[in-house]
Amino acid sequence: MHRLADLCQDKRAPARHSNGALGYLRTFAANLRDFSTEEAERPVIEVRGLTKRYGDKVAVDDLSFSVKPGVVTGFLGPNGSGKSTTMRVIMGLDRPNTGTATINGRSYHDLDWPLREVGALLEARAIHPGRSARAHLWMLAQTNQIARSRVDEVLDIVGLSEVAGQPAGKFSLGMGQRLGIAASLLGDPGVLLYDEPVNGLDAEGIRWVRNLLTGLARQGRTLFVSSHLMSEMAQMADDVVVIGRGRLITEAPMDGLLESSQQSFVRVRSPKIDALVPILEARGARTSRAPDGSVNVSGMSEATVGDLAFEAGVALHELAPNNASLEEVFMELTEESVEYHGAGGESR
Repeated sequence: MHRLADLCQDKRAPARHSNGALGYLRTFAANLRDFSTEEAERPVIEVRGLTKRYGDKVAVDDLSFSVKPGVVTGFLGPNGSGKSTTMRVIMGLDRPNTGTATINGRSYHDLDWPLREVGALLEARAIHPGRSARAHLWMLAQTNQIARSRVDEVLDIVGLSEVAGQPAGKFSLGMGQRLGIAASLLGDPGVLLYDEPVNGLDAEGIRWVRNLLTGLARQGRTLFVSSHLMSEMAQMADDVVVIGRGRLITEAPMDGLLESSQQSFVRVRSPKIDALVPILEARGARTSRAPDGSVNVSGMSEATVGDLAFEAGVALHELAPNNASLEEVFMELTEESVEYHGAGGESR
C-alpha cells in the first residue's frame, strides 16, 4: 500500500497509468485549472433563505451563505446546529420548507450527471455490507456512465487497492471513510462536500485527507467541509462558515476570523512605548500593559501597528501577533448557540 502522505495527488490523470500515485503526481502541475480572479470569486454553492423544519423542530432557520471555488471552506457549528441538514439539502436528500440551495445556479435534482458535477461524503456507512469496495464503486459508476478503469484509480488514490475485493461491511470506520471519499471522487467532480471526513482515521490518515482536500482546492475545485476537529480545520480551511441553532453566525476568511477575536492581540515592545501607546489608542486600538513592560494591542493588525510606529519614529524591539486559536474563536462565537450542555462543562 502506498504511503498515505504520497497519495495527495491529482485525480485527473489519464484513465490508464502504470505507476499509481506517482503517475498522478507527475501530472499534477499539468492539470491545475487556470482560474481568473472573477471566476475565483464567483460562488459555486449558494444557500439563500434556507429553512428546514422537522415537525416543531427548526433545524435550519433562514440560512444564507455562499462557497467559492479554489479554497477549502470549513462549515462549523455546535452539535445540533443544522450542519448535516444543510448539507443534505444541498445534495437534494432533504427538501427545504423555504429557500434554495444551488450548485452552479442549479439544484442538485436538476443536474444531468450528478456524480460528474458533485461528489459528497455525508454518511460513510451508506453501503451494502456484503458488497465489496470495488463492486460498490462500480455500481455507482454505472449510474453516471463512468468507466470501470476509474474505479481502480480512486481505490488507488484512497489506499484501498489491496482490500478492494473484501466486503465493505468488514471495514473499520477509517476504511469506510476512505471508501466514501473514493465514491465522492468517482466522477471527477468540481464540487466536493464532506461531513466529518476524518472521522475514524489515524494521524497519518488525517494528514492524508488534509493534503488531498487542500490539493483539490488548489486545482480550482470547490471544497465544503464540516468537522468538529478545530485544530485540523485551522490547518485546512481558507474560509469559514459558522452557524448556531440553524442560523448564520458568521462567514469570513480564516485569517480574518482569528484576527478579529477579542482574544487576539499584538505584543509590542519598544524603548519608546510610552510615546507609541497614545498614537495607537487615538487610532482605535485597545492597549494593556504586560508585567514584562511590553504592551498588548487589540483591535489593530501588526502591520498597522508597525506602520504607525514607523511614522512616529518609534523603534520596535518586538512586534508579534498572538491570534486566538480556532477553538477559542469558535467557543466565543457559539457560546449562546450551544444546545446541549454537559455537567461541569464550563470552559477554562
